[in-house]
Amino acid sequence: MPQIELYDTTLRDGAQTEGISYSVQDKLRITEQLDALGVHTIEGGWPGSNPKDAEFFRKARRLTLRSSALAAFGSTRRASVSAAKDPNLRALLAAETPVVTLFGKSWDLHVRDVLKTSLEENLRLIEESVAWLKRRGRRVVYDAEHFFDGYRDDPDYALRTLQAAVDGGADTLALCDTNGGSLPSQVTETTRAVQQRFSTPLGIHAHNDSDLAAANSVAAVQAGCRQVQGTVNGYGERCGNANLVSLIAILKLKLGIDCLPDAKLKELTEVSRFVAEVSNMAHDAHQPFVGETAFAHKGGVHVNAVMKNPRTYEHLEPGLVGNQRRILVSELSGRSSLVFKAKGLALDLTKETPQAKRLLKLLQQLEHRGYHFEAAEGSLELLLKRQLKQFKPFFTLGGFRIIIEKRDRKLTSEATIKVHVNKATEQTAAEGDGPVNALDNAIRKALLKFYPALSEMHLTDFKVRVLDEKAATAARVRVLIQSQDAHDSWGTIGVSENIIEASWQALVDSIEYKLLKDQAKRA
Repeated sequence: MPQIELYDTTLRDGAQTEGISYSVQDKLRITEQLDALGVHTIEGGWPGSNPKDAEFFRKARRLTLRSSALAAFGSTRRASVSAAKDPNLRALLAAETPVVTLFGKSWDLHVRDVLKTSLEENLRLIEESVAWLKRRGRRVVYDAEHFFDGYRDDPDYALRTLQAAVDGGADTLALCDTNGGSLPSQVTETTRAVQQRFSTPLGIHAHNDSDLAAANSVAAVQAGCRQVQGTVNGYGERCGNANLVSLIAILKLKLGIDCLPDAKLKELTEVSRFVAEVSNMAHDAHQPFVGETAFAHKGGVHVNAVMKNPRTYEHLEPGLVGNQRRILVSELSGRSSLVFKAKGLALDLTKETPQAKRLLKLLQQLEHRGYHFEAAEGSLELLLKRQLKQFKPFFTLGGFRIIIEKRDRKLTSEATIKVHVNKATEQTAAEGDGPVNALDNAIRKALLKFYPALSEMHLTDFKVRVLDEKAATAARVRVLIQSQDAHDSWGTIGVSENIIEASWQALVDSIEYKLLKDQAKRA
């Protein structure tokens, strides 16, 4: 067994997240990604609880896993039947996985109030279930459910449940903070007490209800645990589980534990975002290590220091985990931020040039009016290039008109638009689900004959925010549009007292940025 075993339970615990529902194919894809990353054990699900997980294990047998062992999860036998006749244990065996993770009750409260059986009978359930699976050649991880709560209430009985698992032949004892209410100091003290009693390798399974799952997992490792359980991005029921992505980075880069090769560590960000996409969840931009803003710098003082030495405001090099540094330009930025951004766009700008001071003042004025360029880097790039006379418009507007009509209780919108491209003029009309959608459809329709690549582009998000609510219907609004093609995603922005005008600004920027990007690729 590796020095620290990485045990992923995204496909079981993570699937209990509100809003997540994995198909069998989703689970197979995530399994392959985790195997490619180098996770040691992947818990695929509970085959005795539902047909989907049973199907997953049947199909998973066809996978060629190079780094990972699959684990099936389930409970100890019922009090009313023998291990040999218990349907849950038989389903675990039928999954044909090399590892079986079995959970049992460690807290006398659960034994009495949930299982409704005696404390002695619970010990027999644990020992006999583990032994039955061990005799059939499985490696057994025993998940001691609610262990830390149970230990605080009755340490002697909690330890006796672990002894029952050891007597049955358990290979690993995973101590579970199932309610997520323990503190790192409590985890440390309890883990050390268990380690003094047992020679069987220990694991940690922490939930995040007190926002301490990662901290508790690190404390457990430092106290002697050799298996760390968690989920990608911290997915899980209620407040989630320990975030395995963060734990891998902490183990490797903070504690010096070689749980993954360096090359694999650089795939952390990609895997985190892949699992978020398959889970149909927005990737948390503020997630440590792999979030989009994890290494983003906005304040002028910070940016100035980072440009001189990144260690001044970064706890590690972002490339180590596959992430990258981002410099945000806003009203809080200084000229250093602006120059850094311009350099990334191959624009000739230094702190000493008059243009830098003028551009910074313009950005501060625009942000005061309601622009938010850190969320719209497409519009920021266009603004800089326009101000530095390094941008030629791809089209000009001749005018547009929008008609909104209610027919048969249905509201319809139609936009008519005229655009000029070089010396040619195109006028067309299109309908849409609303005025902005109609305008979007019309301008694309008008430009498509000149720029066929626009067919690859589509809007993925449209947000409107009222900036000064007290002005009521005359309030200024900010429109943020997210666009995407086959290769990239970008944000653009518009601000106006008129929502149509604000939307038009963001729409034009989204199209011009796409055309500018394609032009640069051809150059």
